[in-house]
Formats: sequence, structure tokens, C-alpha cells
Amino acid sequence: MNFKDYIRVIPDYPQPGIRFKDITTLTNNGEAYRAAILAVKEAVQDKGIDLIAGPEARGFIVGAPLAVELGVGFVPIRKSGKLPADVIEAGYDLEYGKDKLAMHKDAIKPGQRILIADDLLATGGTISTTASLIRQLGGEVIGAAFLIELSYLNGRVKLPGIDVFSLVTY
Repeated sequence: MNFKDYIRVIPDYPQPGIRFKDITTLTNNGEAYRAAILAVKEAVQDKGIDLIAGPEARGFIVGAPLAVELGVGFVPIRKSGKLPADVIEAGYDLEYGKDKLAMHKDAIKPGQRILIADDLLATGGTISTTASLIRQLGGEVIGAAFLIELSYLNGRVKLPGIDVFSLVTY
């Protein structure tokens, strides 16, 4: 299946010059969405994954069904102020600004093997911050999986030592 056929590109969103990759045209097609999740599963299933961590919000769309398919748990990485229990937090730069991510302090046990899953790898800021939070709790980041990678933004540079899988590359 050519997954690019299911990804809509929207010019000048959210600002002029950006060509936004919209996965809603993939996720609203049950066959394509399932095929994408299964293709990611195939690529990562032999990594000995204990948990999937997915950053808000589209990381939930990729990470949760991937966790179900792999039979492992899912850890939501949320924006600051969204989690109800004790958290750790870290700030980071986005492609279009700045933000802060948070994770429950008890979400990961030391030594657990964590795969980060998200819809898109752009500049790498969100994923490097997610990896930092996981490592603060003693988790081992064993890889990161994406539906889309914007290779021209060099996000992999911010992810040294992390095995990266991308279903589609622009």
C-alpha cells in the first residue's frame, strides 16, 4: 500500500511556507489506518518492547493502537497541566514555537524498554524531550516509530542512539 496516497498535504498551514502533512485522511480510512499500524508493528515487534510512549496528541493515534497490537501498555506524554498525579516535566522547541511535556512519575519502572511512537518526525524536539523524560525515570528508549518523517528537517540528529523507523519519508 502506498501510504502517501492517504496523507493530505495542506500548503501554508499553520503558517506560510509550511506544507502540513495531514494524517486524518489516513486515519479516517479503516483499511489504510490498520495497514499503517500493522506495518509499524512489523518493523518494531522484535525489539523486546515493554511499553509504548506517545506524545500528545497524535502520538496517541499511533501509539495506542500499536500498543494494543503488540500486547503492551501505553504511556501518554501530555502537555503541561494535563495529568492528574505527580509528574516530571521538560520544555522543548517545536517546529513553530515552544512547549512543555509532562509524564507521570510512576509511568515507567527503571529498566523498562520503551518505544516512542508518534505521527511525525520533524525537527526532533518533541521526541528528544520525550526520550529525556523516559530516561529520567530509568526507562531505556529502544527506538522511535513514525508514520511520517520530514527528512529535510534533520530530526534524527536530535535522536542520537535511537533506532528510528518511518513508514513514509518526505
